[in-house]
Formats: sequence, C-alpha cells, structure tokens
Amino acid sequence: MNNIILNILSKALGSTHTKLRKQNEYMFWSPFISHYKPKLQINIKNQKWHCWVSNQGGHNFYQLFKAVGVSENSWSDLKEYLNEQEDYYYDQKSEKDVKKLVSLPKEFKRLNHIHFSTPIEKRCYNFLKERGFTKDIIVRYGIGYCESGIYSNRIIIPSYDKHGKLNYFIARDIYGGGMKYKNPTISKNIICFELFINWDEPIILCEGVFDAMTVKRNAIPLLGKTIPKKLMLTLLNKKVKDVYIILDSDAQPDALKISTKLKSYGIQVRLVSLEDKDPNEVGYDKMTEKIESTKELTFSDVIQSKLKGKKFEKSKTYYKN
Repeated sequence: MNNIILNILSKALGSTHTKLRKQNEYMFWSPFISHYKPKLQINIKNQKWHCWVSNQGGHNFYQLFKAVGVSENSWSDLKEYLNEQEDYYYDQKSEKDVKKLVSLPKEFKRLNHIHFSTPIEKRCYNFLKERGFTKDIIVRYGIGYCESGIYSNRIIIPSYDKHGKLNYFIARDIYGGGMKYKNPTISKNIICFELFINWDEPIILCEGVFDAMTVKRNAIPLLGKTIPKKLMLTLLNKKVKDVYIILDSDAQPDALKISTKLKSYGIQVRLVSLEDKDPNEVGYDKMTEKIESTKELTFSDVIQSKLKGKKFEKSKTYYKN
C-alpha cells in the first residue's frame, strides 16, 4: 500500500522521496522553494505535509496538490486508490471499530403501520406520528422496534451505505424511562443514510436522524456536531458544490467551524438559522422555506458570527459575576 501511494505522490510532485525514521514520514523535494536538500515532509498515513523552509503546510493531499497547482488528472489515480482503501484513513481505534460488523438487534421487528400486534408497536407508531412522520417515511427508512433485549422499548432506525449494507442504527427510547439513545458501540465514521444521497445535488447536514427524516431530501445526519472524516472525504471526492448546515442553536460555534472548513475547500455553504428549535420541531414545510431562503455564507458572515458569539459569552460571564 505504501509503495503505491509513494509512487503516485512522486509522479504528481515530480520528486523522489526519502524514508525518515519516524513511521509513515517521508521527505520530498519541495516545489515551493529551491533548496539543495529535500524539505517537504509528508506523512502518508494521516496526509499531513509541511515545507520546512517556506513553512507551507496542510492536513491532506488535496490541499497539497491545490497549493502546488497539480491538475486533478495528475492525481486522479491516487484519489481512486484511496477511495478503495477506506480503512486507510482511520486512526487505530477507529480502524478497529470499523472492522466490527454491525447488525440489527436479534429482537428487531419491522414496524407494521397497518396492524399493531403489541402495545409497544402502537406506541412506536404514535411516537413517530406525533413528530410528523408518515407511513411512507416508516417504510422508506425501514424503521422498527425492540420489545425485549438491551434495546427494549426503543425505536430502531437503520442506516445503510451506498451498497444497501447496514452501517449503523439509532435506538431511541419511547417511554422516557432512562437513556434517550442507546446506539451500537462501533465507529461513527460513516455516512448515515448514504443509500438515499444524490451527490450531484446540494447536501444538507444536520445533527440527528429525526432532523434528517424531517428535511427528507438529501439530508445526512452527522450523529453529532462534527463531520465524520469519511463524509468529508466523500464531499471532496464527489466535488459537492453546495452544502446546507442545519445544527441546533446551541451548536452554532460547531456550525461555524464546519462552514469555515468546507469553504476552505471551495464549497458554497449556507447556514440555516433555527432560532432555538430543531428541524423536527420546525416541521417539513417551514424547514423547506428556511432552506430555500437561506443565502450563501461569506467569510465576512463567519467573522461577524464569531464576534457575536464572543460578545454573548462575555455577557454571560458578566451576568454570573
């Protein structure tokens, strides 16, 4: 694997390489300066690179080739190869996690939206109905439930990858009797609901599965407030042009971080304001209006939002004192 990546890098950069003592570290001739020694250091595992003379550096091969001005055709074979080696990007802990095969709980039952065989099944259906989810949504996402086992009294929402293979599931309590979510102990470095995503259309990023199901169209749940590495790589490799970010109001600092990162890759970002509500509370119709009326975020907007956030934090501190 290393030899393949090194050969592709050498070809794209027009440089030979020298192995360093540190694992996965190599020196290349720097395209940024003229020097009698190789000064461009690259870690072929985590993709970090740094020129020790010009002080230019970055966190992935995409940034390196963009800075050097290498055409995409020159390293398309590298992108194609790395796409096939998904585990290569994971850190050691995530790599172990991702090798675990995820499967639905043995007690899992598909939710029958016509006949309710048990009180739990009826409660699951009413739980979803109260949140605006129709029978079509239940069928589309293959939603089910467990009435026994470690996931008892929980709605189960499966996620499938682009090949239709299960890659995760969400287990949501329906009675408010304890832990709200109890999910499988595997890596979240996945693309949730990938099976339903069209990468040629604008992508919508939100926090949870209920938010994504409310938005309906091309929505990916982050299962948190940060972008999984696999999702970020796919956004770049698929050359996604537009991304809408819909995080809860208390996660605006995280939304700004994501926005700044995406914009640095040339992706147009639109930050949808929720005003102390989540997408499921807002509902499909109003969410659609908000999405369609949201303008592209500029770097000036990012700076102003960060300044507002700092002022807000200062005011909270002053109030506490």
